Amino acid sequence: MNVAELENIGLKNVGEVFHNLSYDELIEHEVNNKECAVTKKGATAVDTGIFTGRSPKDKYFVERDPSNKYIAWGDVNQKVSAEIFDELLEVAQKQLSGKNLYVTDVFCGSSAASKRSVRFISEIAWQSHFVKNMFIRPSSAELEVFKEDFVVLNACKAVNEKWEEHGMNSEVFVLFDVERNMAIIGGTWYGGEMKKGIFSMMNYWLPLEGKLPMHCSANVGAEGDTALFFGLSGTGKTTLSTDPKRALIGDDEHGWDNHGVFNFEGGCYAKVINLDEKSEPEIYGAIKTNALLENVVMYGEGEVDYEDSTKTENTRVSYPIEHIVNHKPDLMAGHPQNIIFLTADAFGVLPPVSKLTRDQAMYYFLSGYTAKVAGTERGITEPVATFSACFGEAFLPLHPTVYAKLLGEKIDKHNVNVYLVNTGWTGGKYGVGHRMSIKDTRACINAILDGSINESEFDTTKTFRLQVPKTLGDINPDILNPRNAWADKDEFDRTRDELAEMFVENYKRYKDGNEDYSPYGPIIGS
Repeated sequence: MNVAELENIGLKNVGEVFHNLSYDELIEHEVNNKECAVTKKGATAVDTGIFTGRSPKDKYFVERDPSNKYIAWGDVNQKVSAEIFDELLEVAQKQLSGKNLYVTDVFCGSSAASKRSVRFISEIAWQSHFVKNMFIRPSSAELEVFKEDFVVLNACKAVNEKWEEHGMNSEVFVLFDVERNMAIIGGTWYGGEMKKGIFSMMNYWLPLEGKLPMHCSANVGAEGDTALFFGLSGTGKTTLSTDPKRALIGDDEHGWDNHGVFNFEGGCYAKVINLDEKSEPEIYGAIKTNALLENVVMYGEGEVDYEDSTKTENTRVSYPIEHIVNHKPDLMAGHPQNIIFLTADAFGVLPPVSKLTRDQAMYYFLSGYTAKVAGTERGITEPVATFSACFGEAFLPLHPTVYAKLLGEKIDKHNVNVYLVNTGWTGGKYGVGHRMSIKDTRACINAILDGSINESEFDTTKTFRLQVPKTLGDINPDILNPRNAWADKDEFDRTRDELAEMFVENYKRYKDGNEDYSPYGPIIGS
């Protein structure tokens, strides 16, 4: 590439520029640079350093017009001045100057009307590999005329030594300047910062165009019926949308415009802790040459111990979506017929499947509930309720009600069915009951997708007032209404009311909006 393009963004004395390398070339660089190990199946495995997950408290947006009046400032979207951004940009520029650099040009968004062209610049070969996996790979012809809309400078080896003086959280910095169309990263090597950083930007750009960005997976059946799976990390988005009978559109990030649903990405980013070939054969089979494993423990001659969480519970793999045999090549489909909200309820209170009214759907979308369990984070010994608006609050630059309003309009316009599916616990909370089996959860999903759930007779639960089927295929009827699955009914009632109070308290922050959906959530004593 023309080195002047890099000089124009402040990089000096650049060495070799490795521009849009092939997979084979990237893997060769990773091996020669001693950045990776190669597994028996040909996948490369890297460590992301001391950070094995994102650093949300180190993420900032530059405060300037006109984005200043759109961004919902607060704990999620923290402000940083243009002066501090410029200062840290110099830190990033200094780190990347005088180095050999990997430059990767990709698209975010499979829809021609909505995609953005993004250029990533790093001194680490595997980070270029990660980006190549996760975003949409332009054709040779598209690369010849590629013009970036947004630039990411990943100076992961640099740190902000003046972070306390700047009033920031730590020496790590992940900064976005909307008007300058640039992001800079320092102090963390974690690849997910690049992926989710661009997702955050799509969550800024698209709603201003009347399009809905979504933290969801999506697939489509042989008859063209599209399904969306919303959910936070660990709830099963990737696993449940990867279905040999349905074509995968994508596993994590999508947009919904006037033409239908489209993937933002060109790859998948799956958790691999306790990965089992029998339970998740498609994901297991995708871990081969060109796949990139993160923070896994290896032994012997390139073997991976997926059960070993010594480095982190958040072991991951990124791979091109082509590694899933049954995927939708154009990464797009029509308007969805079914939306599924996934939650891993560690309190054992929510049903394995329930059908939501439109107004209930709005309530549970804004609530974005799941639960963390013991062992996932230091200090957690009991289930902890987690509420993340729109099932992705950490990535929403605008107020959550902006996205909820767009979802409601699209549900109404296209008459979409919405369901809540609990992939968490039944028969008791974490430590007493047991996790829903993937077999039963898939049976619930299949009944939704083939419409057979509508043949069931429904009950209404107390307090949460959810519509649950009395029977559903071969699933044990006792687990369909969660109270029936508990041996101690009084303990269930106490736990149910405890969780209901958490929902009510969380939703108070939305009651001042134009539309109040709190009457459609849990009501204690009802």
